[in-house]
Amino acid sequence: MDLSWSRHTNSLAKKARQRLYHLRRLRDFRLPSKVLRNFCTCTIESILMGNITVWFGNSTKQDRQALQRVVRSAECITHMELPDLQTIYYKRCQTKARRIVKDPTHPNNRLFSLLRSGRRFRSLKTKTETEEELLPTGHSGPESGKLINCGDHHHHVT
Repeated sequence: MDLSWSRHTNSLAKKARQRLYHLRRLRDFRLPSKVLRNFCTCTIESILMGNITVWFGNSTKQDRQALQRVVRSAECITHMELPDLQTIYYKRCQTKARRIVKDPTHPNNRLFSLLRSGRRFRSLKTKTETEEELLPTGHSGPESGKLINCGDHHHHVT
């Protein structure tokens, strides 16, 4: 079984494109734009936005373009501007990080801290078993920072 990110995003795009048919039918019945928008939000956006913070950062440019084409098609059908996937991904990453920072009981609370700018996060570098196995005994690993990329927005992590 192929468990790749491309297969996952292709599956999402296919499901969303299938819902476009129903959106077109509703438009053809001349339903109000508010109803079309609600249908789009409930059926198409919910498919595309589900767990976007997990899969979007791992998707290819081609996969993202295919998903964005579905969004543009929905915009053409509803005659309304819909949110860009990249923007939604960035905002949801920020929201998740803020929730972790605000919740002292969250297991990853100590891994993030908000920088003075209030827009970027510093994250402690954690060691994994694999990293420790690759380093010689007694070596603590690199102390340099790491860059977290939320789409086009980069976050410096030290």
